Amino acid sequence: MICPQNQNQITSSSSWWRRLTATVLLASVLHTTIPIPAIAQQTNNLAASLPLINQATYTYTDSTSNYEYQGSSSPINVNPISPNPLVDPLGRILGCAGTILPDYTGFSVGVYEPNPSDSTGTELGSLVSLTRTELPDIPNNKVPGGKSPNTENSNPYFVTNNPAGVYNFLLDPNKGQTDPGRTYIFVVNPPPNSIYKQRRIKIEILASTGTQGNSVVQYVATSLDGQPISLTGETRVEQTVVLVPNSEVVGLDLLAFEFTTNLCQPNQLQIIKTGDRATAEPGDTVIYRLSIKNLADAALNNIFVTDNLPSGFNFLPKSGRGEVDGKAVSLTSERNGNTLIFRTDVTLPTDKVLNIAYAAQLTADALRGTGRNSAIVNAQRVDNRFSTKDGPATHQLKIRAGIVSDCGTIIGRVFVDKNFDGEQQSGEPGVSNAVIFLEDGNRITTDPNGLFSLANVLPGYHTGVLDLSSLPGYTLAPNKKFKERNSQSRLVHLEPGGLVRMNFAVTPTFQEPVKK
Repeated sequence: MICPQNQNQITSSSSWWRRLTATVLLASVLHTTIPIPAIAQQTNNLAASLPLINQATYTYTDSTSNYEYQGSSSPINVNPISPNPLVDPLGRILGCAGTILPDYTGFSVGVYEPNPSDSTGTELGSLVSLTRTELPDIPNNKVPGGKSPNTENSNPYFVTNNPAGVYNFLLDPNKGQTDPGRTYIFVVNPPPNSIYKQRRIKIEILASTGTQGNSVVQYVATSLDGQPISLTGETRVEQTVVLVPNSEVVGLDLLAFEFTTNLCQPNQLQIIKTGDRATAEPGDTVIYRLSIKNLADAALNNIFVTDNLPSGFNFLPKSGRGEVDGKAVSLTSERNGNTLIFRTDVTLPTDKVLNIAYAAQLTADALRGTGRNSAIVNAQRVDNRFSTKDGPATHQLKIRAGIVSDCGTIIGRVFVDKNFDGEQQSGEPGVSNAVIFLEDGNRITTDPNGLFSLANVLPGYHTGVLDLSSLPGYTLAPNKKFKERNSQSRLVHLEPGGLVRMNFAVTPTFQEPVKK
């Protein structure tokens, strides 16, 4: 039977102290199975200048021979160092799927204060002033605790290929850097011309047990660029971190700060929409083509396209086709109103293009629509199941009336109404250069006889308003027969293919000369 005994031997007595070096993973760019070890061993309060010897002894008896065995483990000698605790965030820059990048040349990381003049708390301020460290060197009274690779606690820090993409920063509780309410912005800067973009993550300290004996820190990490910071796709992660004391002695595989700041390409998918013609009329059939290209560094699946057809366009269900590299792929389609959804079970490799073609026929209602449709594509990476999308991609088709047209014409006149009946009689002249505004913003100006007309107007209700500022010396004539016409506006109803009149009666505000 083994009976271990743990004996802590103190060679002298003095004031007691405790050194805490708390290790937290500030921005592991994708959580991975590759461990990033830290060093930790809990100590009792010891004299600041005296060594601590930690050694285990054991005894056990052989049941056959009744012989008693004794032994002891190798001693661990810890030389006390500066009692200033530092929080030690470790991390690693990894790719979108949690893999090591082929080259880290030019990558840098930094911890920033939020810009105090920015109310959103998302813009960068100054770099956080970190406590500079070196490798332990007690005789010269240098601040110990420097950790590889960032042994001097530089901010920003340029990562290297050896070790690949690893970085770390030390936050000092004695400066209040782990106090509740402290906020930082962690930044990953790729080199120029990189396929990756800068990443920003907001770190907010929510709670802490305090500087002395500080063992727990609660924080929330929020993505500021919309990209996920976890393998399950979350953009906001809240964690409680148990700080690891005296990180110089025993190795641990830490699970603290388990959020990820993966470096994914900002544009992983591209959709282009084209049509076989620029103009069409009711009765025509238009062929649309959707080209979906995989720009990511991993294959994509679960691809579906949402396409919104303009009013008056009828999708032809049997027309849908899909192909990759000239080979047909399965494609299903469904329609909900003017919305089409295309799905395929194909897995699209990197740099490959999925082409989708379908046909739509124009009806007479297309004349009332815009002729503009748009499409959005969604997909998932096969490696980490992150979602990606692109769009909308649009196509504009000009619609001609052709032989099927229900448009009508609005005609009208601005005239001087001498008898105030609202109708033009002989001797009541028209007024030139009068301006009428329609409800859609169209501006119409009368000719020298006060006449105006507007052709190819869609049927329905329309409103015109007389702009009196265009008629200096005139005002609206009172209508003694129809009180509802005592207004600057006219409401008319245009039948399909019809004609409707919109007249405006005015009267001069000056004395007309008397004819002799």
